[in-house]
Amino acid sequence: MSMNNRGRDRISEYLIDSNRRVLFDELSERYLRSVGAEDLLSGVPVPVAAGLGEELSNATVALGMARVIGADNSFPYKAQYMEFMRRTFGENVVRAIVAEGAKLGGSGDYEVAAMMFRAALLFDPKSQDALYLYGRACKDAYEIETQDEAYVGNFKAESIEAFELLTMLHPDFAMGYYFLGYGYANLGLYAKAELTWKDFMRLTEDGAGEADDLRDEIAGRLKSLEDPVRIEQACNMILGGDYLTGRNTLMEYADTDFANWWPLWYHIGTAEAALGNAAAAIAAYRRALALTPSNTALMQELVEIYDAVGDAENAAKYRRKIEIIANNIENERRGN
Repeated sequence: MSMNNRGRDRISEYLIDSNRRVLFDELSERYLRSVGAEDLLSGVPVPVAAGLGEELSNATVALGMARVIGADNSFPYKAQYMEFMRRTFGENVVRAIVAEGAKLGGSGDYEVAAMMFRAALLFDPKSQDALYLYGRACKDAYEIETQDEAYVGNFKAESIEAFELLTMLHPDFAMGYYFLGYGYANLGLYAKAELTWKDFMRLTEDGAGEADDLRDEIAGRLKSLEDPVRIEQACNMILGGDYLTGRNTLMEYADTDFANWWPLWYHIGTAEAALGNAAAAIAAYRRALALTPSNTALMQELVEIYDAVGDAENAAKYRRKIEIIANNIENERRGN
């Protein structure tokens, strides 16, 4: 995941922003001597009011530190904080931090819960509990955020990556596949969702109680994926150059509820264009555009086809539309 240096840290900026009210102070030498940490924290600012407990104690300070380095894995005093947490919790350091995160997540404080699980993963990057609950916290965080598309996108990607890593490291843990399947389905990756949920069903064959309820749920999901998976496969055929088979499969859905999904018509248009059927390609692209009227990529496809068939009037029409939309976007960016 991004926090493990496999790319940009997607969500750190949001978590750091959530920590802007955390108060730092230096602990007195007397206190440090009393807890045996004068060699570690002398002159080091520590979080003394991180919203994780009213009384100042080694445990509340350590959990506050977890919150800080969980939000910002490059925090300057990360090494000192981690050592203090080790001294405070001993061999139970991961368990203690995960337990605090679970409590926070249970109360709806998903961002701070995510910080805790990120901190736990600094100690044990393979922790099943930390990975699972981290994916859950990121999922819960983006599901209650409805306005900020960048926030939703970043937390969704982080959640899916956590579940992907969880299933790789702990391939017998069924719930990782349960949530990963939903993540893929929400991205429109229906074939991946189908395979992932089939793994869940395989791992829960002997389950009972809650597992039976979840199996019924996922069985229904798998049934509902049959057509989306077939459509996705047809789109991939077109992308792979099998234009005729892909188009014919997609056309079977032209008079179904899937006809309101603009990518269906986009891929049909792509196939028709590749097969040399200009009129059919234009009709498909225009149908797609009716479902997503500001889609300049579709407009550009129409420009190219109209140019190819010598229809200068319609080519100019869509060029003007592209220019108008681009100008509107630029004006919005500038706040005009």
